[in-house]
Amino acid sequence: MSTQPKHFYTLEEYFEVVKSSEKKYEYWNGQVFLMSGGTRTHAFISDNLQKAINNQLSNKCRVFSSGMAIKVPTAPPFRYADLSVACNQLVFEEIGGVDTLVNPILLVEVLSPSSQNYDRGAKFTFYQSIASFSEYLLVEQNQPRIVHYVKENNDTWTPNEIIGIESHLVLSSINCTLVLSDVYQDVIFNS
Repeated sequence: MSTQPKHFYTLEEYFEVVKSSEKKYEYWNGQVFLMSGGTRTHAFISDNLQKAINNQLSNKCRVFSSGMAIKVPTAPPFRYADLSVACNQLVFEEIGGVDTLVNPILLVEVLSPSSQNYDRGAKFTFYQSIASFSEYLLVEQNQPRIVHYVKENNDTWTPNEIIGIESHLVLSSINCTLVLSDVYQDVIFNS
């Protein structure tokens, strides 16, 4: 157990860390957390998802990779998703010198052992404070399984579990269909 006191970062200190590093960090209550590095499988899935979505998007929408900061009103200053999609007029805000997307419609997290509880719980709750946000994907790495959440008219979120390499799901907010065999291309599952 460390006897060293924790350093509490100001937002200004956090912004300097973000601007001077190639790595991604998130800020919460004075603490700065390094976002875990991805595995080969994580990279395959993220790349496959971006390609599959990009190939179907109208030119009214844009997909962003994990480097795009996303403004989250209940978890300032911003968070990072593995993928995000915004449509129509793209809205950005500069926060601490960082271009931050304000109006994502779809957010995607590829689950990692170190962050899956956060992605399923607190981070999803934080994301729900984004007015434009209407679909959320939690993508497993160790099996062909995606949990797809859709925001209903009464602001509740309905989950749907899609399992199996031959399955598909429709992303109604961006008018795209994902086939799991495309999402998991080149991924080898351990038996």
